[in-house]
Amino acid sequence: MSRRGGSPRVHVIGNVNVDLIMGPLAPWPAPGTENILPESALRVGGAAGNVALAFRALEVPFSLVCNIGDDVFGRWLRQAFGSAGRGLPVAPVPTTVSVGVTHPNGERTFLTSQGHLAVMTLRDALARLPARARRGDIALLLGAFLSPRLLESYEALIDLLVERGFEIALDTGWPSEGWSETIIRRATVWLRACDHLLLNEMESCALSRQPDVETAARWLARKAKPGAAIVIKQGPAGATGWRGSERVHAPAPPVKVIDTIGAGDAFDAGYLAARLAGRDLAAAVAEGVAVASAAVSTSPRQYSAALSSIVLPAKAGIQGSC
Repeated sequence: MSRRGGSPRVHVIGNVNVDLIMGPLAPWPAPGTENILPESALRVGGAAGNVALAFRALEVPFSLVCNIGDDVFGRWLRQAFGSAGRGLPVAPVPTTVSVGVTHPNGERTFLTSQGHLAVMTLRDALARLPARARRGDIALLLGAFLSPRLLESYEALIDLLVERGFEIALDTGWPSEGWSETIIRRATVWLRACDHLLLNEMESCALSRQPDVETAARWLARKAKPGAAIVIKQGPAGATGWRGSERVHAPAPPVKVIDTIGAGDAFDAGYLAARLAGRDLAAAVAEGVAVASAAVSTSPRQYSAALSSIVLPAKAGIQGSC
């Protein structure tokens, strides 16, 4: 896919699916029983879906690189992204659905079907990407472990993105089988191409096998591309970023938390929106925290208030076409 004209944008590559959130539930029910829960919400989900919704609300130029299922949920997902959902490849399988069960202690349990995420391929991704990146274009990689066929070609995908001139941002997510030695070795290879590494505290410590974020960040910086920004999301403690000898921290403001699902994805959107606007590491980390804080404390979710100080590039639209 070729691309002429326009401003730099973020190409969001990863998992878009349907989330059904229900709860709170305690204790876990016995088999064969029926339980009535006070709350439920059906919404667009997946890490890439959450980031794309935030970008759309913030009017950040982006394209969406994913597939959808061949059913009513797939059509609903396409419509949720407006023009960015046009032309998404349709897999001849049901849409992936993730049921999130919340618990009174704030924890959550997720049950996810394989669906369309299981058949997304490198070819699907490349069909949605330009043959050459524009100056400043960022490829954001999300949800790798939920798309096994794409995961098989992940190193090839990253190599092609680098060859085409993209900056690489990576949010690995948590592998369903845990951080085995094989997965750590593969993820370490991915780090070599990263310009922006966006992990949460648990992911950074598990990947690096280090006991805390400071030592984890040093390990990650040694493995990543020279000069890469290492950003660790720390929930209510905010987020910390490192780049070379620079270290910045943005505390999270006190907010009444309504829903933390997708908080890290909202952070990614705020951070990359600031980067796309040419802001430095400190401003981008602070913006990520602000957007995530706004998201988790509002229902329906709000994102735009946090970006009042950011001047984005001249808008080239948020279409999925490149």
